[in-house]
Amino acid sequence: MNDAGNEVNRQARIRTGSLEKSPMHIVICIKQVPDSAQIRVHPVTNTIMRQGVPTIINPYDLFALEEALKLRDVHGGEVTVLTMGPPMAEDSLRKALGYGADRAVLLTDRYFAGSDTLATSFALSQAIAKIGETFGRPDIVFTGKQTIDGDTAQVGPGIAKRLNLSQLTYVAKIASIDLKTREIEVARRAEGGTQLLKSRLPCLITMLEDTNEIRRGSLQQALCAARSQVVKWTAADAGIDDLTRCGLRGSPTVVKRVFAPTARAESAAQIDTAEKGLQDIADELIADILTRRPALEHELAFNSGT
Repeated sequence: MNDAGNEVNRQARIRTGSLEKSPMHIVICIKQVPDSAQIRVHPVTNTIMRQGVPTIINPYDLFALEEALKLRDVHGGEVTVLTMGPPMAEDSLRKALGYGADRAVLLTDRYFAGSDTLATSFALSQAIAKIGETFGRPDIVFTGKQTIDGDTAQVGPGIAKRLNLSQLTYVAKIASIDLKTREIEVARRAEGGTQLLKSRLPCLITMLEDTNEIRRGSLQQALCAARSQVVKWTAADAGIDDLTRCGLRGSPTVVKRVFAPTARAESAAQIDTAEKGLQDIADELIADILTRRPALEHELAFNSGT
């Protein structure tokens, strides 16, 4: 029997109770994005030129993926990777399988084209609910803190809201997790320091950058990823009935224009610090800044109340 047949039979045994559910099921949402190092903006239309630009897994999502894999390695269970995008997004899912993920789901349909963060979070939440029905309810949903092409950091919290999950954002470290009591404790970056938060499972976590380093997949994992079946769902397959909430029709925000910032014509100034104290250097820097921006002195005096 092929891998697809084995998976169907295994899920049937889970639903009938003849096979126990895995200790933990983690869903990680990733996104295939243009490589920002090679992205270009069209000089006439002011839109991003995607033709010929290589795609990568959103870098922030890799931190979330590694954290999910680490939890599975310690506690057991399965990691399901989910993405929404065109058929070519399958490449990123196979890369995630090569890192060690157990299953990949591609949500792809023409109805999703032009989705903003509201429509995207709706479609992904519906797909996660379908994953729960098909492969077992997830204990944790992971996302990166944001994507490099949108930079909104809205999709993760949007998914949590729609699925009624506790959301733990900007997480720097997972301090502990207890599957018996269904509790998790995380360190979260906040203004002025770090918060230590405890929450019940299931929950959604958005991971910060530089919290870990994505592992190198083994040769065996690479071979498995190449021959693994990627589950492909349309809107109908994911159980999405209201298509007016997807794509452009479900997106109240529209990107009107994308442009590259104008390059500075003025070069950096050099200050000779030889035989000068720190106070003298600071005074010289401040005087130079106020000379270049005379209105700044008035603003500073007004804000300080003098």
